Amino acid sequence: MQPESPRRWGTLTPHEMLCHLGDATAMVLRTRPRDRPAIVRQRRALKALALWTPVRWPHGWSTNPMHDPRARGTRPSAFAQDLERARAGIDGVAAAAADALEPAHGFFGTMSLADWQRWAYKHTDHHLRQFGL
Repeated sequence: MQPESPRRWGTLTPHEMLCHLGDATAMVLRTRPRDRPAIVRQRRALKALALWTPVRWPHGWSTNPMHDPRARGTRPSAFAQDLERARAGIDGVAAAAADALEPAHGFFGTMSLADWQRWAYKHTDHHLRQFGL
């Protein structure tokens, strides 16, 4: 990932994408508090399809404004620092204890530790593919 990496879809720059990943994992790890609690939905079939099958996520979904660097998310600053923050967030989700994570996702509903870890993989993969990685 480089600051000038061309995107295949969407509007985020590579640097903005790193801030987005950092904000999203920080919310999961509870180091970036939500502005309001997630509505707990039970979308078991949709969650299973999105997280536990090889189906790739669709392009063009709106993101949580708290994770959008053009809204209320973290604005890009130093590329290397924002890259490290994104990596640290992914590593944090991978190493977390279940009780250290948010109990629910705003779209998928209640999440287990394994669900959050799979989400971190799929979410990161989705955005890396956005830039051909």
